[in-house]
Amino acid sequence: MAQNGLASRLYNGEAGLNVVGRRKLWFGVAGILILIAILSVSIRGFSLGIEFAGGNSFQVPASVGTMDRAEEQVNAALAAEGGGAEVATAQKVGGTGGDSYEFRTGQLSAEQTTAVKADIAKRFGIDAGQISGNQVSEAWGSQVTSRALLGLVIFIALVMVYLILRFEWRMAVAAVASLFTNLILTAGIYSLVGFEVTPSTIIGFLTILGFALYDVVVVFDKVQENTRGITANNNLTYGEAANLAVNQSLMRSLNTSVVALLPVGGLLFIGAGLLGAGTLKDLGLVLFVGMAVAFLTSILVATPLLALLKNYDPRIQAHNKRVQARRGAPSRGEVSGKGAPAPVDGEVADAPLDPESAALAGAAPKVGARPAGKRPTGVRGGRPGGGGNRPGGAKRR
Repeated sequence: MAQNGLASRLYNGEAGLNVVGRRKLWFGVAGILILIAILSVSIRGFSLGIEFAGGNSFQVPASVGTMDRAEEQVNAALAAEGGGAEVATAQKVGGTGGDSYEFRTGQLSAEQTTAVKADIAKRFGIDAGQISGNQVSEAWGSQVTSRALLGLVIFIALVMVYLILRFEWRMAVAAVASLFTNLILTAGIYSLVGFEVTPSTIIGFLTILGFALYDVVVVFDKVQENTRGITANNNLTYGEAANLAVNQSLMRSLNTSVVALLPVGGLLFIGAGLLGAGTLKDLGLVLFVGMAVAFLTSILVATPLLALLKNYDPRIQAHNKRVQARRGAPSRGEVSGKGAPAPVDGEVADAPLDPESAALAGAAPKVGARPAGKRPTGVRGGRPGGGGNRPGGAKRR
């Protein structure tokens, strides 16, 4: 019984998950999430760090006490000398001189910065030289953003060229659509939750693109293997072969994602959460969220979209019709891995066949079974079996 469990069937690619056949569901969910993400970005926007919004930062030695007490004193100094500015974010950072607290505030003038540093030093009873202060202009953040967008455009162009040369243009379109879905959903999560956007976040966004591309290439490589020369074999439609590839590569993609998420989770939850290494938080957040979303989009968006695009190819349409004619299916179209009929124009029915229609559909292969051109038993040379070429099939005694 254990050998027939879900885990065993997943590892063997025999789970029979109807991913491609239910693409309407996945596209609908993805569309709703993308709409929510776009609305959130448009209405709420992002919580920009001082690198993008402009502002000041003050570093105070951790020896002054707890972070909460230090933040109270810094806010008091800002209220007195800073013209209404207040602490936006606070985090504990390490350095060669020991741990310190970094407080980021709104934009201050040079005179206000000097006055706030002196007031903070007085409140903590330390020398003003022990407090470091930096001023960041929002122009620097704009420069980082423009260069990141340029890097994104170059990356997408190179990905398109690589996938067209390695696979075909439809796979390139599906892969890039999956990448954009990943970026939009990750950005939407950042906007909804209010994560601070820093240069580390931008670096993380560019990093998850590579991971998402790897996930898509793993699945597409299996799709290409299953569909190579598919028009010469009338056992599987393109959608069924693609769905079989998803089932066969699902555990590989899942294992890769879990192995990648474990160190990133340690970086985020242990390094930033328990140890208080605030500099790791921004990078860890975007990597963790982006990698998790990349796994889902590579399985639920990229391959179903590829199958949809391929179903508009006249050659694939003719092949799907031949498969249906061979099976004697009661309706035109492609049959999904679970026996659900689908028109060759790209639409896939989500409802399974009733028992009578399933019987009429013939020997539609299960997802997880490899294509096999099995010869009908009891037939030889187009004549009934049982007695070779003898009339009436009488047996020789």
